[in-house]
Amino acid sequence: MATEIDPDAYEALTFDCYGTLVDWQRGIVDYLQPVLLRHDAHVIDEFILTFFSRTEPVLQAAGGSYADVLRDVLRQLGTRLAFLPSAEELDGFPPALAASPPFADTLEALGRLAARFDLAIVSNVDDDLFATTNAVLGARFAAVVTAQQTGCYKPNPVMFQTALERLGQRPSQVLHVGQSLFHDVAPAAELGMDTVWIDRNQGAVGAAQDASAQPDWTFPNLREFADAILD
Repeated sequence: MATEIDPDAYEALTFDCYGTLVDWQRGIVDYLQPVLLRHDAHVIDEFILTFFSRTEPVLQAAGGSYADVLRDVLRQLGTRLAFLPSAEELDGFPPALAASPPFADTLEALGRLAARFDLAIVSNVDDDLFATTNAVLGARFAAVVTAQQTGCYKPNPVMFQTALERLGQRPSQVLHVGQSLFHDVAPAAELGMDTVWIDRNQGAVGAAQDASAQPDWTFPNLREFADAILD
């Protein structure tokens, strides 16, 4: 495995958004726990995240908008815990997830990286949901690739191929940065892209399915990644 990153090797950086730039796990738990409590369903946060990690990819594979995927996750969680979520509770989940807060290191790191590289987003989301998130990020991306635009979800390589085409770059010229080994590191590496794993969870239970992919570099947060590629 490489030990140092050569910034001159890359023209652009592609990023996962939810889990990498914003704390979607906090957004998931903070929305769902009050819903569950209203229905007298009592579970720990780790149960919610594990259920989400197992259910979301199955629903994404069936197609449809990400807002519908999130509603169906909540419906299935209700089935699992023997309650029926209301229409208001179902409709409130997508915008709540889109409003997940950025990690403390995100905004500064993006600003530093944008001064050196073209930045792009590759995200399993709908356009309007990402627009809500990006209003908080305040970043200017050279390309934004969403599941709504491509008609598929990561880990489908079409998501990454589309980003490369829009950036006008070869796989070797773009470094992909993501928190999920399953959604990001594995498919980007298969296309010949170098990868950075932002290991936000540090071994704790997460909302993304596990995978055995091997990133080229691993950092606990974006600040340390920015330090490594810019210094």
